[in-house]
Amino acid sequence: MIDCLGLLLAVAVTAANVGDREAAVGLLTRLRALHRDICLVWADGGYTGSLGDWARQKLALALQIVKRTDDMEGFVVLPRRWVVERTLSWLMHSRRLCRDYETLTATSEAMITRMGRRLARPRACGRH
Repeated sequence: MIDCLGLLLAVAVTAANVGDREAAVGLLTRLRALHRDICLVWADGGYTGSLGDWARQKLALALQIVKRTDDMEGFVVLPRRWVVERTLSWLMHSRRLCRDYETLTATSEAMITRMGRRLARPRACGRH
């Protein structure tokens, strides 16, 4: 889960057999606990269905789906989705986060969270 700038808000790494909607329940719950002020979440078409109703009723979050229309051909930049892709690209520059090297999802999640904390840490004046 990232903010509008592409900075990490919450992380959940799951096994490949866990569906996106199923994993989103835990991630949205974690997001609500960490960031009470967020009220709108953008998601792609994989999160359609009852997840939006659940998020509205249980967490008071509006889930807005950014869909690709059927008449689009080739590569098209969709609103807000490019921010997620950019953040994933940043993260994949780190060998530790590349999915080919880690076997435990908890390790990947911890490394992503650690990187996010490093990025958010204020720098001392004069240090680069």
